[in-house]
Amino acid sequence: MSPSTTIEELIRPAGIHINGNNSSDVQVHNNHFYWRLLHDGSLGLGESYMEGWWDCDTLDDFLYKLLSAGLEKQIKRNLHLLWLPLKATLFNLQSRSGAIEVAKKHYIIGNDLFKHMLDKYMMYSCAYWDKASNLDEAQEHKLDLICRKLQLSSGMTVLDIGCGWGGFAQYAAEKYQVDVTGIIISSEQADLARKRCTGLPVNIRLQDYKDLHSKYDRIVSIGMFEHVGYKNYPDFMNIVHQNLKDDGIFLLHCIGGNESAITTDPWIDRYIFPNGMIPSAIQITKIIEKQFILQDWHNFGSDYDRTLMEWLKRFKKSWPQLKQRYNERFYRMWEYYLCISAASFRARKNNLWQIVLTRPEYRGEY
Repeated sequence: MSPSTTIEELIRPAGIHINGNNSSDVQVHNNHFYWRLLHDGSLGLGESYMEGWWDCDTLDDFLYKLLSAGLEKQIKRNLHLLWLPLKATLFNLQSRSGAIEVAKKHYIIGNDLFKHMLDKYMMYSCAYWDKASNLDEAQEHKLDLICRKLQLSSGMTVLDIGCGWGGFAQYAAEKYQVDVTGIIISSEQADLARKRCTGLPVNIRLQDYKDLHSKYDRIVSIGMFEHVGYKNYPDFMNIVHQNLKDDGIFLLHCIGGNESAITTDPWIDRYIFPNGMIPSAIQITKIIEKQFILQDWHNFGSDYDRTLMEWLKRFKKSWPQLKQRYNERFYRMWEYYLCISAASFRARKNNLWQIVLTRPEYRGEY
């Protein structure tokens, strides 16, 4: 059986056809695509799209259908792909040097890209679309939801682990009159966060979470835990425990997977988030045992699909300005990244969790 026939038979149950007339059908421009997909799986699918070997009118719908049918598990994995979980077992991929690699690969590629793509607070995490009509409103709803879950009140000290461009710090300081310390390892993000929070009781530090040694009333981490890695989960929670006051509250906002894993998708690992890892519920509950009381676990993963599609729309609209700095290959890479991410939430392969934890000493009613 030829590679093209094999691929056609694989994708037919998902309602996808090669060179078909539906918007979710794949249009193949290079016949090496079939062999590439069979040999390299999801890595080959993403790379061949970046190289212009195929197109699709509704890329997100095509990828959603693939994921919904579970076809990513049917493609043979070559030795390079089999090396990823072995490497994750043998080495601590999210060490200090590994964390810096992520910052260089993804977060220090230019603030302009994210300014064009994100909302006014530059929140690079799932928005909360309940009663929201646009991205700015949805991200403000998310920020206020977090502040209310943290039960913030004037004068409290708040630690933001992985503060990004300072959006949460700005919002919490302005709306709830709290003192915020934000830490980040990306210098470009730190610089912009400091400018954003000028004149507010906000201290932005270029610092790794492993170097924290202070007590706070509240701690929050929004969209950063995916970079911690399973070998560092215990240390991360120990540090949060040590830096949280007895009557404090910790909120963890992160992507969650349905199954436990120690690696991410090979294409995402190579081009977007090196050494990233999405935790499962079991992996999280295992590390909070004895140290924390679980107060609340909220899943609104479907909102991430809508958030990502809004980012994609803004990215495409801004491309005439952005293409002065980035090339066509970057455009196709970023488009594929946003679409495969949206598809994963639409297919319920991934979730978005907000988890509220307190120390055992906490005596308040939550």
